[in-house]
Amino acid sequence: MFNDIGPLELITLVVLAVLVFGPDKLPKVIQDVMRTVRKIREFSESAKQDIRSELGPEFKDFEFEDLNPKTFIRKQLDNDELGLKEIRNGFDLKKEMAEVTDSVHSTDTSPSSSSSSGGRIDMTKKPEESGEDDRPPFDADAT
Repeated sequence: MFNDIGPLELITLVVLAVLVFGPDKLPKVIQDVMRTVRKIREFSESAKQDIRSELGPEFKDFEFEDLNPKTFIRKQLDNDELGLKEIRNGFDLKKEMAEVTDSVHSTDTSPSSSSSSGGRIDMTKKPEESGEDDRPPFDADAT
């Protein structure tokens, strides 16, 4: 509940509580606060039990935390009915990246790509100019 409160903030809260309520009334105030928190938790649990009993036996394992969208999606994706675990386990990112790296760094030795410069492509050549006959067809419906 108070995971983000540091030690300095906690000491500040204690000193502030002693100054506001005084050292003689502070234990009584703490007891009253704890009693109120306990009553709120009991009320919440009884309301959850009432809702579960009203929903019926098909919702006996219903958890209100599942209404959180992140929890709901995580629970649905962990379900084995979809077969996603096999897909997730079968996908090896390191292997895939190694294959991509090998294919990028490998040289193509096919006769069509080799030229007089030792298999390198001459990037300085200008593309051949196309005539007017090479224009793509015009499609009036596509525009």
